[in-house]
This record gives sequence, structure tokens and C-alpha cells, in this order.
Amino acid sequence: MKILIVEDEKPNADRLKRLIKELRPRAEVIGVLECVSETLDWLAANACPDVMLMDVRLSDGLSFEILERKPIDCPIIFTTAYDEYAVRAFKHNSIDYLLKPVEKEELSAALEKLESQQHPSVLNQHALDDLIHFFQPKPFRKRFLLPYKDGYKSILVQDVIYFYSEWKITRARLSDGSEEVIPLTMEELEQQVDSSVFFRANRQFIVCVDAIGQVHNYFNGKLKVDIKQNPALEVIISREKASLFKNWLNY
Repeated sequence: MKILIVEDEKPNADRLKRLIKELRPRAEVIGVLECVSETLDWLAANACPDVMLMDVRLSDGLSFEILERKPIDCPIIFTTAYDEYAVRAFKHNSIDYLLKPVEKEELSAALEKLESQQHPSVLNQHALDDLIHFFQPKPFRKRFLLPYKDGYKSILVQDVIYFYSEWKITRARLSDGSEEVIPLTMEELEQQVDSSVFFRANRQFIVCVDAIGQVHNYFNGKLKVDIKQNPALEVIISREKASLFKNWLNY
């Protein structure tokens, strides 16, 4: 099996190569490419591999741009740092995907699925159009219009230090210490705020990067995050999200 990796983060690429070697010792990683333009050049000069492992977001754009410009006649396993909503998009289009950081068991299952299919599915144009639409940058929410007394008031997203959910009610903690009820679920908020500024720490919290104080190692590979404006609050990052969180802070 010849495998091509398209991944712009070296630690993730190295992890994939190591896992492939463990799972399929006879497989050959024939290349590791880092961007859209490099991948297009490679595909123009080489035959398609047996399978491609392709990150969704690359340094110079979405990997779907590669598929728009160059038909690829091999199955693709996408890797993505996105959470549930992205996963739903992939499931809808019957495309294999792996959430980063990629786990050995998940990669094994994806490879077994491809090997068990007589004619592995190739991404069709309809599925590609749907995914491009899903991942195209969308305007981020800048404010909320909330009921107030006998009228309304507006609060700015830039004034929010974190959102949290309690008893199925979503609240925003503002920089002045006040709180407001937000008529959205945490999942809806996660899709509407700027992911370079806000991070979904866990099911309960979405935190602003400017509010993050010290980050501590916690038991079982988790992280504990201090919030500057609320020292008594402890936000826990799961072991599964710890690497993603550190990469987000380091970007």
C-alpha cells in the first residue's frame, strides 16, 4: 500500500508515519506534503497513491482546493482538528475522517475499512461542494442583542472572557464581572465565535485567549487553566484536547 500524507504540522505528520509503520509495516509512505501548491505539483508529476491522508486546513488554504483543481482517483482519509459539527459533515458525505491528534485505533479502523471495500469510495463533486461550503470561512459573531427591561441591549463578543453552561442555560461572563444569559447552546456558540480567540475547553466552558492565565499539568494527561479575572475558577482540558489546546495557544 502506497500512502501519501498531506499535513502541514510536522508533529502530526511524524505521528501518522509512526502509526502507519506500526499498523502496516509493509506500507510505504511515499511523501509528506505541507500545502496545497506543493500537493498539486506532486500530483501533476506522480501517479495517485493507494490512499491519501489529508489535513483539512493547510498553510495556504483548504485541502479541498486540491480536489477542485486536480481529480484524484484514490480514497482519502481526512484529518481534522474540528469537533462534532465537522464530523457530522464528513459522515453526511460518507467520507473517512480522523480527529487530531489521530489515535492508533481510529487509524487502524479507517485502513481496515478501506481494505475491506472492493471499490473504495472516491469523493464525488457533490460531496466536495458540500464540504467546501461547510469549511469556507464565515463571518464571526460580533455582538448579541439581548432582552432588557422593556426593550433590548447589545453586548460585544470582545467583552466576553468566557461562556459557560449551567443547568442547560448558557451564560457569558464579561470583563467587568457581570454575566448575561445567552439564548444559544454551547454548540451553536462554538460555531459562531472566532476559533482563534475562543476555545471549547470542555462541555461546560468556552474560554477567551485573553482571559487565560497559567496553564498547569493535571492528572491523567489533562490540563488545568487559570482564568485571570476569576482566580477561583478552574477550567479542565481533557487529555484528548490537551494537545489541540497547546497548539491553539502556541499559534
